[in-house]
Amino acid sequence: MSKRHSILPAIDRSGPRPPVNFSSSLTISDNAILQGTHSITMQAETVIHPRSKFESHLGSILIGRRCLIHEQTQLGARPADIDTAKPGGVALADYVTIEAGCVIEAGGTEIGEGSIIQAGTKIGSGARIGKVLISLHHLELGVDFSKNCTITPMSTVAPGTVVPDSTVVFSNGTKRIEKRDISDQKKIGLIKQLAVLRKMIRSNPDKFK
Repeated sequence: MSKRHSILPAIDRSGPRPPVNFSSSLTISDNAILQGTHSITMQAETVIHPRSKFESHLGSILIGRRCLIHEQTQLGARPADIDTAKPGGVALADYVTIEAGCVIEAGGTEIGEGSIIQAGTKIGSGARIGKVLISLHHLELGVDFSKNCTITPMSTVAPGTVVPDSTVVFSNGTKRIEKRDISDQKKIGLIKQLAVLRKMIRSNPDKFK
């Protein structure tokens, strides 16, 4: 019987290896890709799928607690308009989900707690999904960020856009405020999903150190 071969292109691991700061409870596939010169921090109980890519060429990448990063995502991507982009990388607060095929550009881009970035979405450089500035210091202190936004599949959030709390952004550019408070239910669902994935994904954090 012949072995099954992936139809996906080979993983490009060329480029500098960034300094990393990983929680001991992080789950990260050995097929993830980490490149760049700035630090990459990933906190407790976060799960990183295979073939997700993190680029810290333009600034640090900060991933909070219990985040879920799906396959073929690209965090810290080079901004489309590099000449007008602000310095900085990408920061995610706790309980953030980035679904498959999303591109999150570098440039001080921030995604608040409990937000869901659905499949195929592009978040432009310097966008703030939630209003409060995220930093490594804030993550360590557990500061309560703006939160619980949903960006629906195949949407584009323009560079520099500020999306308020509990906003749903649709792919046609329209928005609405989610008035129901379902944040606790979403967190419980994500925690259960992460627990299953930790058993399924072969984690190898030492490969990146």
